[in-house]
Amino acid sequence: MDASRRDRDEEGRARNARPRDGLGRPLPYGTPGVERQPEGVVRSPGETVREAQRLLDAGMPFHAHEVFEDAWKSGPDAERELWRGLAQMAVGLTHAARGNTAGGARLLRRGAAAVEGFRKSDPHGIGVAGLIGWATELAGRVEPVGREGAGAGHEGSGLVDAAAEAPWLLRGDQPGR
Repeated sequence: MDASRRDRDEEGRARNARPRDGLGRPLPYGTPGVERQPEGVVRSPGETVREAQRLLDAGMPFHAHEVFEDAWKSGPDAERELWRGLAQMAVGLTHAARGNTAGGARLLRRGAAAVEGFRKSDPHGIGVAGLIGWATELAGRVEPVGREGAGAGHEGSGLVDAAAEAPWLLRGDQPGR
């Protein structure tokens, strides 16, 4: 599609209307896709965490990232790094699940570093220390083989089904895991 015929929203801003798969990859026009997350939704922190967890559990980390991004943009300045870091971890999970393991590992680590300042406070019941450990460990497993110590225990490309590795965000809310 050429630039003069770009998809636009009601305000005239460029918005890609192509359908997407569960990992946010564009599909050809006319192909059934996964419903996209609405943008700009203001949720309470609890609603944000519950919706993102639901999406992560459904193997939709790209969509969870969009929920965190809304919180990052609309939440208080004191929590921007928390929501930004969670969004980065979800994007890292998305990249790893799509096969971009180097980018996935980098974003998982970047997100973990961003939430580090919240480790002792566990805002909104989020188990920050556990998430940091999860992201760091997963980053080490999905990183491409060939880098010293990376991808240990994985044959071939070092890929894992990262979308199935959804973290539990809330402390104490981990039945059966």
